[in-house]
Amino acid sequence: MNTTGRRRPMSEINVVPYIDVMLVLLVIFMITAPLMTQGINVKLPNAAARAISSDEQLPIVVSVNQSGQMFLNISEHPKQVITSQDLMTEVAATLQLAQRRHIQRQIYVKGDGSASYSEVVNAMALLQKAGADQVGLLTQPGS
Repeated sequence: MNTTGRRRPMSEINVVPYIDVMLVLLVIFMITAPLMTQGINVKLPNAAARAISSDEQLPIVVSVNQSGQMFLNISEHPKQVITSQDLMTEVAATLQLAQRRHIQRQIYVKGDGSASYSEVVNAMALLQKAGADQVGLLTQPGS
């Protein structure tokens, strides 16, 4: 048999042209994707909302029950009622310690659904007097 005039069939696919096509398509999508946004142009407020990670310290939570009594989760006895003055003293001390260590502590108020609105606002005002810059409200997730 004489195989000088014949070549063996090539069983490999040349993928270089396919890579070139894919790169061109990628560039086209990168350019056109920002132009395709639709909607109303609004200026959103700056906020850094994020979930509490497990490596952060326990957040400070002031609970207000339906009769207006306050409880502090970081106190020595978190299930005992705390006075307004003790609340401010403990929170201020905790925040000063966190500030010295350059740690950001999260602060929340958890109010009972049947608690007076003024009692919840009073708890927030006490936290502000204790040195809290930002106070969040804890709620139950919707059903």
